[in-house]
Amino acid sequence: MLTAILADAFNLGLEKMAEACPATSLAKLAWLVAWHIRDESYAKSLTELVNAQHQLPFAAHWGEGTTSSSDGQRFRAGGHGESAGHRNAKYGSEPGVLFYTHLSDQYAPFYTKVINANVRDATHVLDGLLYHESQLRIEEHYTDTAGFTDHVFALFHPFGFEFAPRISDLADKRIYVPGKPADWPNLAPIIGGPLNLKLMEQQFDEYLRLVVSIKQGSVTASLILRKLASYPRQNSLAVAVREFGRVERSLFMLRYIRDPSIRHRISAGLAKGESRNALARAIFFHRLGEIRDRSYENQRYRASGLNLVIAAITMWNTVYLERAAAGLRERGTIDESLLRHVAPLGWNHIGLTGDYSWHANKRVAKGGYRPLRRPKQAESMLPAP
Repeated sequence: MLTAILADAFNLGLEKMAEACPATSLAKLAWLVAWHIRDESYAKSLTELVNAQHQLPFAAHWGEGTTSSSDGQRFRAGGHGESAGHRNAKYGSEPGVLFYTHLSDQYAPFYTKVINANVRDATHVLDGLLYHESQLRIEEHYTDTAGFTDHVFALFHPFGFEFAPRISDLADKRIYVPGKPADWPNLAPIIGGPLNLKLMEQQFDEYLRLVVSIKQGSVTASLILRKLASYPRQNSLAVAVREFGRVERSLFMLRYIRDPSIRHRISAGLAKGESRNALARAIFFHRLGEIRDRSYENQRYRASGLNLVIAAITMWNTVYLERAAAGLRERGTIDESLLRHVAPLGWNHIGLTGDYSWHANKRVAKGGYRPLRRPKQAESMLPAP
């Protein structure tokens, strides 16, 4: 099972993984994948790791598990996968796919999915917050500029989430106000027009029905957002949802301009996602990170295996950072204020390549902690000047 998961996470595939693991064979791995590797299994395993890391006291140095960020990481499609890759103006003409991942403020990657590279990230932002199975209680969510639209703003508020995207083109954005724009002379330079309050009132019941359909699971949030974006402007419900979103976006923009702490929180949250992407690149190393799988199912397994290994590394690092901090605390050589700046995403101590040897005929025993490196041992491992 571990071998099959690493085959997905490293982008090796079963054939190459069987060659790198002396204790198994391609036939055995193929049988195991056919019977045991499923989206539900990956989701449950990820939930266990995220919950375990969330309960560690040391994770509280990075946050309370109440904020999160999401971002899409593009992997180029090569070989046979080129026919399944999608092109995007943002990423150039080369085909590829996006692994869209939600990351908590404690660095736990609690949700991931594969999306087409030609679909805007904003379509899938709500899915991770509504459909993850972890114990995290997200209250505020951050995205970059590609992660928001007025429709997304409209659907965030009814579910109790605070939506806080980073708006890079803020100078080109406009707010919308009730009544006549002339009634708001102090805001005149940034007003784009009046809100259509009459249409919002007429479509309010339909708007609530839409929200309830998502909440009950009758339809996914990403499907609704994709449909709303594709509707013509004459569609009353799509226009009304946009107007509700303009209300939320206008209020957020005013807070975004006035309060620097909001901008700092957003930048810090998105920076954690960028650090996670660097680790993902290091793990997903085979074929230089190119996707060669044609089927959407196999691409999902690649994304899920990669995310599960990232969660395992995050969990491992959190455990040993906690023990290392306790050792330094006993000697009185630690600055507690600096612990929140130490991210559990390092991988220099992890061997990602080589032969993968397991005790095939031995049950996994109850493990213990590995000994920590002493300062003198760590110094001896540094290169000579």
